Amino acid sequence: MSYLKRLVWIGGSAAFHSSLSDALIGCRVEHFSDFHQAMHSLCQTGSDAVLASMPLEDWTAEELLEELRRVRREAPVIVHRVAGDPEEAFRLARLGAAAYLSGPLEVAKLAACLEAVFAHRESQGLLRLAAGLNSEPWRQLLVGESQAMRDVVEVIRLVGARRCTVLITGETGTGKEVAARALHLAGPRGRKPMVSVNCSALPEHLLEAELFGHVRGAFTGAVQSRTGRFEQADGGTLFLDEIGDLPLELQAKLLRVLQEREFQRLGSSETIRVDVRVIAATNGDLVERVRQGRFREDLFYRLNVVPLTMPPLRERLSDVPLLVQHFLEKVCRLENLPLKRVEPETLRRLCAYSWPGNVRQLENAVEMAVALSGERTVLYPSDFPLPSAVESKPLRSAAAPLVSVPDDGLDYEATVGAFERELLEQALRKTGGNKKRAADMLRLKRTTLTAKLRSLAARAAGA
Repeated sequence: MSYLKRLVWIGGSAAFHSSLSDALIGCRVEHFSDFHQAMHSLCQTGSDAVLASMPLEDWTAEELLEELRRVRREAPVIVHRVAGDPEEAFRLARLGAAAYLSGPLEVAKLAACLEAVFAHRESQGLLRLAAGLNSEPWRQLLVGESQAMRDVVEVIRLVGARRCTVLITGETGTGKEVAARALHLAGPRGRKPMVSVNCSALPEHLLEAELFGHVRGAFTGAVQSRTGRFEQADGGTLFLDEIGDLPLELQAKLLRVLQEREFQRLGSSETIRVDVRVIAATNGDLVERVRQGRFREDLFYRLNVVPLTMPPLRERLSDVPLLVQHFLEKVCRLENLPLKRVEPETLRRLCAYSWPGNVRQLENAVEMAVALSGERTVLYPSDFPLPSAVESKPLRSAAAPLVSVPDDGLDYEATVGAFERELLEQALRKTGGNKKRAADMLRLKRTTLTAKLRSLAARAAGA
């Protein structure tokens, strides 16, 4: 190894740490017996490689690998288990493990493994450099490693190079326009313009001219001809935001353009043909608008060729630390400020909030915290004056209790325990037994979920 590299070692024998550090020339080894301390260190300073010695309390190898790759996706992970399992090795390799070591941890074996891992990573980097490629630059727009965001990334990767129309749905502030730009950049049209139109921002008579253009004298005030957005986007992408607010008359004209890829400017009989990829977005329920007669059913199916749903931030809270770091770097760069950092307790608070305004609300909160923190380089919980959990979540209706109390009463502890057990088991079933993802789904810390499972098991054993 040509320069000093940092290896983070999780688990294993602390007594072996010093001899390992001395033997691995060119590599600085930092040992953590506690996984959460290791994760904090990785978030702060990164690592060139991670060695995970299994078993680790409360963590399966699959869960640990997923969490490590979420925090430091670029760092290769080596899994070590004294009683090695070939099936586990194969399974972890498919999940992204760089190597799998079995048997007693030997310095020579680990050194050879690290050499191979680093050499492979460097050769891959040289190949990309030689090809002049920056692998998937559009991916940098989509911040997050949660399963929900991975699903979004996979759809964009599959259809980015296609011409098919995409309908992006999601709540306000979830990043629909960012996803549209990623779609545009993910294919050959990325070299051409992406033109955006907000369908709710203009009155109907101006919106038609905005989309299709007009000739001089087409209407009062048309003192000269104008090219419409469809023509401007020829060869590229047209992004129609808030498509649900498009007037019915214009919906019919848009349907024809999507079918024929041709139109006429206002006041002209000349037919203009264009090669445009259309991406539409809405925060409303188009199916309900179709039922109400406010949106054409045939246009809905023409737009909904590939549906893409942007998840609300409350369903991907594990992405909050990455988003905070991204917005911190962005704001500090724009304001020409030294990069600020966030206290761990601050992150915990931000991850516990439901974020009804989604990613946009988080970005605004970070920008406000940077502005109001003055010369301080560390952001504390008080820099983020968020509403309480009660204020940020809608209250359940008192008319719909989860459990009815019979006249002869019930066993409160047993009833609450059964309900809690059912919630935990449902979350674990939906995540295939992955405790980390189940905890995220229930807005719990992973350690809290594990403690609850143990308590319920102990209670059942003593019953």
